[in-house]
Amino acid sequence: MSKIENIIRELLIELGEDPEREGLEKTPHRVAKSFEFLTKGYRQNHEEVINGAFFEETDRNDMIIVKDIEFYSLCEHHMLPFFGRCHIGYIPTGKVFGVSKLARIVDMFSRRLQLQERLSRQIAETILNSVNPEGVGVVMEAQHMCMTMRGVEKQNSRMVTSAMLGSFRKEAPTRMEFLNLIKGHSF
Repeated sequence: MSKIENIIRELLIELGEDPEREGLEKTPHRVAKSFEFLTKGYRQNHEEVINGAFFEETDRNDMIIVKDIEFYSLCEHHMLPFFGRCHIGYIPTGKVFGVSKLARIVDMFSRRLQLQERLSRQIAETILNSVNPEGVGVVMEAQHMCMTMRGVEKQNSRMVTSAMLGSFRKEAPTRMEFLNLIKGHSF
């Protein structure tokens, strides 16, 4: 933490600020704590996050969907936030997740310097490798501050990425069912 605090203090000086002035004297510490939280995914692994929360469900092979999982991340190119919603669907083949574990997987990978394209794939692959479903689909839609507040400054733009594995990739009806269900309105 102290190393990051020193770097932030030097950054403030390079920007032309006085890190000792009243409003900034605690900023290096606050920024260091913020980055510790925003990058906590580097210090997590999926086994610990899932913590064995699988449940046998041998009679179930219908699609399970969790929609509108909020996520916040930092783009690896500018270290600016991007945020939005993640939609996950999978078809179990004997094991299902405890529902909160899907959100925790999203958070774990989001709390790293990221590309949205990679993030979608990491989530899908973790689900596939953890419960071995027939298929999995992940769709993420996000606003990127590196595009809205700087650069091209397009405030209403959103990026949408998807990762489709197993039956979600191979079978168009399965993929379409998932995509139709996630675009429907929430209750």
